[in-house]
Amino acid sequence: MVFDTNDEHKKTSLNEMLNDETLFIVSQTFKALSDNTRIKILYLLSQKECSVNEIAEVLKLHQSTVSHQLSFLKNLRLVKFRREGTTVFYSNDDQHIINLLKQAIEHACHD
Repeated sequence: MVFDTNDEHKKTSLNEMLNDETLFIVSQTFKALSDNTRIKILYLLSQKECSVNEIAEVLKLHQSTVSHQLSFLKNLRLVKFRREGTTVFYSNDDQHIINLLKQAIEHACHD
């Protein structure tokens, strides 16, 4: 949606969209994307579903670090999980965020 500040109706829509709850969620999303470890986890999960142990192994992190970061991401509904026996598998739960992340990576790599 494009917002034209000269259009009173669209101003109202913008103000309604940017209520306190929305602003909090947006700021938390950017907080999630401001951490190197969470970026790596989200990028990995954009490629495939992984267990906590697999994420820890691929990213060379302690399992407790991965679990802590996954909890943060899960609370924001950026990742989802499923259980298979005693193993928990995580995957991407928000393609919008993955698109934003990939665009940011492309931007950073652009000459």
